[in-house]
Amino acid sequence: MAFIWRRRSTTIVKLVAFLLAIWFCIAFLVYTDDTRRRAVQEGGASSGGGSALGGGGPAGGLGDPIALALRNEPIAAGDDSVSNVVGGGRKQQVDEADIPPTVGKHKIEKAEDKKHWKKAHEQQKQKPQEDLKKVIDPPSDFEENPGEMGKPVRLPKEMPEEMKKAVDDGWTKNAFNQYVSDLISVHRNLPDPRDSWCKDDAQYLTNLPKTDVIICFHNEAWTVLLRTVHSVLDRSPEHLIGKIILVDDYSDMPHLKKQLEDYFAAYSKVQIIRGQKREGLIRARILGANHAKSPVLTYLDSHCECTEGWLEPLLDRIARNSTTVVCPVIDVISDDTLEYHYRDSSGVNVGGFDWNLQFSWHAVPEREKKRHTSSAEPVYSPTMAGGLFSIDREFFDRLGTYDSGFDIWGGENLELSFKTWMCGGTLEIVPCSHVGHIFRKRSPYKWRSGVNVLRKNSVRLAEVWMDEYSQYYYHRIGNDKGDWGDVSDRKKLRDDLKCKSFKWYLDTIYPELFIPGDSVAHGEIRNLGYGGRTCLDAPAGKKHQKKAVGTYPCHRQGGNQYWMLSKTGEIRRDDSCLDYAGKDVTLYSCHGSKGNQFWTYRENTKQLDHGTSGKCLAISESKDKLLMEECNPDLPRQQWSLENYDSSKL
Repeated sequence: MAFIWRRRSTTIVKLVAFLLAIWFCIAFLVYTDDTRRRAVQEGGASSGGGSALGGGGPAGGLGDPIALALRNEPIAAGDDSVSNVVGGGRKQQVDEADIPPTVGKHKIEKAEDKKHWKKAHEQQKQKPQEDLKKVIDPPSDFEENPGEMGKPVRLPKEMPEEMKKAVDDGWTKNAFNQYVSDLISVHRNLPDPRDSWCKDDAQYLTNLPKTDVIICFHNEAWTVLLRTVHSVLDRSPEHLIGKIILVDDYSDMPHLKKQLEDYFAAYSKVQIIRGQKREGLIRARILGANHAKSPVLTYLDSHCECTEGWLEPLLDRIARNSTTVVCPVIDVISDDTLEYHYRDSSGVNVGGFDWNLQFSWHAVPEREKKRHTSSAEPVYSPTMAGGLFSIDREFFDRLGTYDSGFDIWGGENLELSFKTWMCGGTLEIVPCSHVGHIFRKRSPYKWRSGVNVLRKNSVRLAEVWMDEYSQYYYHRIGNDKGDWGDVSDRKKLRDDLKCKSFKWYLDTIYPELFIPGDSVAHGEIRNLGYGGRTCLDAPAGKKHQKKAVGTYPCHRQGGNQYWMLSKTGEIRRDDSCLDYAGKDVTLYSCHGSKGNQFWTYRENTKQLDHGTSGKCLAISESKDKLLMEECNPDLPRQQWSLENYDSSKL
């Protein structure tokens, strides 16, 4: 009996032990699964939209649209002894597990580097985040991958107060919708805007030169800057990129300091240059060029996105002729929704300028179209917009790079355009190369007051390059040239290079530009009624077209009161002409067909007679509105004085 009891006791003990073992296994599995689920949820919260933070692939989810800088814990990675920061860099001590496969510790062969060149971001690790309390969830009705293929991201009209504040803050700091940018992957895919002609590899040389890409920035938004750099890395052949040189023009935002250095420490192609004081775009670009080593320099703004195949067409033109300066087609990225807008090569424009020395876009002239068999072929352009272009480094040096006497920004694009053409080079728009650019409606940056920087730069430009034609710019600014500094070294540069005259440039490169000297009158148009102190006044430019032209007290400073009467009867300012179709007198694009834009100045009665209506231009008794009336030579309100009128030119 005792034996049987001992047997039963042993069996019971074993059974209890077995049940305890099963219970521990089940508990362990439940605990492990719960831990894994929590980790996934926390990882999604801290790195949702991971690719928008530099990790993960193009898919990425929605992330924190406010505290992106907090969530983007940088990946500490880099060489054991070499920093990629000049002017404030630091050495990185990292664990090998944190280093993306493209970097390694000199253990990865070149074949592996090439294999992972474009997809390094997919293999980077993100460190866990500690502070997730500041994360605000994005709207729940967003698609999974916002902004993919360049599609617009539209925020709801009704937003929580905290979200609305974040949106408003982003606009204030950047003059574009930073909130939307922060929802979009920094590796987002874009449509391929190229014509089929461009996709034929036979169009390009096989032995293309390497380029350094110089990107200057000041207090740029985090995701916009990263998206610019990654678009270069992701869509450029590795062997054609020397360095991507980020020139920091004395930013003071924290995310552009150590966080930026840590983020790009894993990218051997990226070098950060720190300015020691606020220099402005022009001198920052010179600083970047001084650190470049590749035979070609490519300049991009810090809020761009390069598309597939953008680089090869640019380098091909320079490889064929080192004095060719090339610009991509600049597509528009919406400042609100970040939608990528593009057109095919039939919609390509070329650059021009007006006598205010402001850049403008124009359709490709018929004379230029006749040179080509395909609209995708590179076209000559009188000027460049200035933000995005490639140039042979030695040719850039020979041209004297930028005028270091220029302040901040403005006018440098026209200076480089003029001297490129006048000193032996050519300037082209390349329709096979597309780069998107966020066009802002205002500048978010502040400068010292009391200095008209654009005027100073423009006067320096006119003094050196425009010969006797500079007078037409001076007329626009009331001959108030101010202090433009010493330009003797720039004039010597022009003499040494034996550059052509500005008349040659206008006759040969930009014959479409209307020359004020060919006009019958130029300057103010003053009404002689009601005291004779009221002038025709209106801003020009396409955004002001089709709006009623007004009046304002005469100020003799040019600007909105500068007009020209052409030999063909147009009252114009650059490409905008006075137009009357029966209601208001408006500005409209000059068409050269007379009609509603045909005016005759009767010198004996001082009236401006409109050709098709037969009416005369007058002002209201309150002097704030233009009228069209039946002509009466006895009414002073219909009488006008045209500055510099010369009937012998008719």
